[in-house]
Amino acid sequence: MIAALLIGLVALIHVYIVILEVVWWDTPRGHKAFGLTPDFAARTKVLAANQGLYNGFLVAGLIWGLWLGPEGFAIKLFFLACVLIAGLFGAATASRKILYIQALPAALAIAALLARI
Repeated sequence: MIAALLIGLVALIHVYIVILEVVWWDTPRGHKAFGLTPDFAARTKVLAANQGLYNGFLVAGLIWGLWLGPEGFAIKLFFLACVLIAGLFGAATASRKILYIQALPAALAIAALLARI
């Protein structure tokens, strides 16, 4: 039960990231969230939308795993691991806050999933 709630939280975080990257990238909200200048945001809007699409695939995988229930264990673990690895990479290369926003929730969800709680 706790694992399902944490996985749902990770999925919701990524829904928000998708919206930020696909819809709000070139808006004041997107600029603030990612520390962008308007000029840089305008020039990278297509790249951000592509990145958002990949985050959408993570959401789809997590929801798929939740929908399958206990039979979706491997799917949930795989997509959480993808989120964790992406979060660690992002924290190492882009911004340390990604460690807390993306990687930590995924790690907690993995721990709960493996503990079967």
